[in-house]
Amino acid sequence: MGGAKASRVVGALAVALAVALSATGLFAVRAANAAPESASTRGVHEGVASCAGSTCHSRQVDSGINVRQNELITWQDPSSVAGVHSRAWRVLTEPRSQAIARKMGIGPAQNAKQCLGCHTDPAPAALRGARFQISDGVGCESCHGGSSNWLASHRAVNGSNAANVAAGMKALNNPKVLASVCLDCHFGGSKPGQFVTHQIMAAGHPRVAFELDLFSNLQQHWTVDADYVKRKTHAGGVKTWAVGQAMALDRALTLYGEPGRGQGAFPELYFFDCHSCHRAISDDPKARPTWQANPGRPIPSGQPPFNDENMIMLSAAAKVVAPSLSGRLETDSRAFHAALARDKGESLRAAAKLAGTARALADAFAARNFSRAETLAMLDVVLTGELSRRYTDYAGSAQAVMAADTLLNALVSSGQVDRAVAAAVRPSLDRAYAQVRDPNSYRPDAFRESLTRVAQAARSLR
Repeated sequence: MGGAKASRVVGALAVALAVALSATGLFAVRAANAAPESASTRGVHEGVASCAGSTCHSRQVDSGINVRQNELITWQDPSSVAGVHSRAWRVLTEPRSQAIARKMGIGPAQNAKQCLGCHTDPAPAALRGARFQISDGVGCESCHGGSSNWLASHRAVNGSNAANVAAGMKALNNPKVLASVCLDCHFGGSKPGQFVTHQIMAAGHPRVAFELDLFSNLQQHWTVDADYVKRKTHAGGVKTWAVGQAMALDRALTLYGEPGRGQGAFPELYFFDCHSCHRAISDDPKARPTWQANPGRPIPSGQPPFNDENMIMLSAAAKVVAPSLSGRLETDSRAFHAALARDKGESLRAAAKLAGTARALADAFAARNFSRAETLAMLDVVLTGELSRRYTDYAGSAQAVMAADTLLNALVSSGQVDRAVAAAVRPSLDRAYAQVRDPNSYRPDAFRESLTRVAQAARSLR
């Protein structure tokens, strides 16, 4: 079941996740200038070609001894979600991206600095080697880091992952490092071209979502076996999911607190829940509001809510494995929501406090392993009880389905739940996915009912 995860998810959320993962739209610049980098500190980006070759990562089939050695072929797959990073620059030449660029007045999208920060390897010109190509899209070094300082060690017969990391390769087996890298484009960062704004979304950019374990599985071009674990260690799906939720919240709050993030008299609306405002408006006297009060947000009706999809998932994990921090998270998140309705300065102070709690949870999750009982308990919290009352909006509901899928597959891939038993939950989970396939047809009552059926089916796991 774990190995088939990508195909199932693409079938259930084909458009939403493929668009979110590939970042088919454009990312705008609204960030402070990044600190200068030098080859000695970060390494030159030698280009995708430096990783090619039949003795490296470009075999046609998976036939390596310790690693697959067909990683580049997977990365370049023209038809699957696994190949979207290689297609990231090319989508800028497509009609949708060109239309967005025209609306923004930034020239051809494939040349616009506002777009290239996330649709290519964002290495500055001084750190681009002879074989570096913009058209390679989000290449190997976009995630693994500039290779000039570690390429020799990486190629050496007696080289080690530890030596590579010491020379500057990013330790992506560490979920905190992985989340930090992925969030730069799959939520936003402070470097030029790596922050999407409400303006660019208004021009046609799709909604951005982040779930670290799910997206990692969709992109997986490596095999986790005994050799991998020995060389690198392996965090596992549950830890990756939990750390990713905590760091996503920290990133959102940290960026919210940066100076200059606003649109005239308005705050930067990208941070707020899109579909809480973008609802049908009718002059029909028989019409009724479609919004529902959310018990996690002590705000008046009509107040745009901060997007709390990661807060909700983080709450589920904290309740089970970090009870000492769970109460602090609930207090800080409610205080932040309330502050947003009162005063900008107060909201910034509350955001900083909540971000600190998120970082503490990320550290707590990264330092522990999750048991079968804890994973089942988190699945139950996500699906039932008090937390389910907070699924009043599309974003949080989509996260809940992805979380259930991640936790279920983690139980199977770790051998803690029999594959055949878990398969019995799949039909109910697929029906829940169907409820969040289209944000414009989302109905909270129907979604919560579908989660109840997933919870009932999941009882067989115990």
